[in-house]
Amino acid sequence: MVERGVGVSRVSRVSRVVLIAGFALASLNLRPALASVSPVLDEIMGDLGLTAAGGGAITTAMVVCLGVLGPLAPLLARRFGLDRTLMAGLLILAAGVMLRSAGSVPALYAGAAVAGMAIAVMNVSMPGVVKQHFPSRVGLFTGIYVSGLVLGSAAASGLMIPLERATGYGWREVTAMAAIPALAAAALWLPQALRRPARSEVAPRPFAPLLRARMTWYVTAYMGLQSLTFYVMLAWLPTIFKDAGLPADQAGYLLGLTSLAQVAATLAVPILAGRARSQVSYVTAATLITVVGYLGVLLAPATLPWLWMIVLGVGQGASIALALLIITLRAPDPVSVTALSAVAQSVGYVLAALGPLVVGAIHQFSGGWTLPLLAGLGACGLQLVAGFLVGRPATPTGVGEPRPAEDSPSRA
Repeated sequence: MVERGVGVSRVSRVSRVVLIAGFALASLNLRPALASVSPVLDEIMGDLGLTAAGGGAITTAMVVCLGVLGPLAPLLARRFGLDRTLMAGLLILAAGVMLRSAGSVPALYAGAAVAGMAIAVMNVSMPGVVKQHFPSRVGLFTGIYVSGLVLGSAAASGLMIPLERATGYGWREVTAMAAIPALAAAALWLPQALRRPARSEVAPRPFAPLLRARMTWYVTAYMGLQSLTFYVMLAWLPTIFKDAGLPADQAGYLLGLTSLAQVAATLAVPILAGRARSQVSYVTAATLITVVGYLGVLLAPATLPWLWMIVLGVGQGASIALALLIITLRAPDPVSVTALSAVAQSVGYVLAALGPLVVGAIHQFSGGWTLPLLAGLGACGLQLVAGFLVGRPATPTGVGEPRPAEDSPSRA
């Protein structure tokens, strides 16, 4: 009996290690398909005869899918379970990346759309997966997967050109390599996908109560505004620095420095905030740090630019980590978390997509960066208000129960 107990315990430990490894590797696949395009975009355009607008449409198609196709995740999760939905997302992602690299214009855009759909499903599923597999350690595993998201993006954008030089391959082969970690993650996640989902994992949750809940829209507003202030800087920072007199290569390195700072924030902040009853102080601090970064870029972009990039990275990394943590905390079960995640991320990414466009239009109108950055600071102010509303804990009506349906999405 003792030997049998030891064997079961050993198998359990191995299963836990495989679960965590699969989860971490899945998180690394949430952005490489997006981030791997821009370093080789000139090559893609030259090879396929695309205009600048046509080249930009590759990434645009994927980002639009992040917002529009996110609601597929809860529908799939109700039918097949979260684990199988995540597995399907990884396999579809690999297929989309390989199709995108086939070498024709139709395949390029079709593959981008397929990959974007897969990332949308995975984005929405991950908070629910955290709630399902790690309910007592939500902060830690939110930090792990958001850090994986940031690391995957930074690695993909930084390795494309070195991979081309090291292998002698062109853009088709190196961008297709993003399918390798997706397939590896799918292999590690296979034991979870083979497990039959419990009835509670596929129980239907009507969306009507979710959409009527005020907390749903607080979460959505915070998710969208923090994404908007991030994508504004992601899109325009290199241009801002170049206009301030910095060399183009230095502007690119500075953007990479922001990603490194984000990793530290995304790993540490959810662990601390996940232990607290209220996250108001954390979302407030994250937004104010982001404001300091914006002010530094506005007032002295060529003076200590590395400092402003670190500050922005910490503020924006903490903000996205808190947004995803709060999605997990504000709903009581994995299915409800997935539904809330679908609403918050779908609407949020559509809102965020407007940021770079509006800021670009203001820059074109004003001829400088003062008004655009002031508009970004205005968005940070709205983010602060949304953060205060979403950071307050739900008032429980009993042990383990959420607040009433009109104030919380947890009964959706």
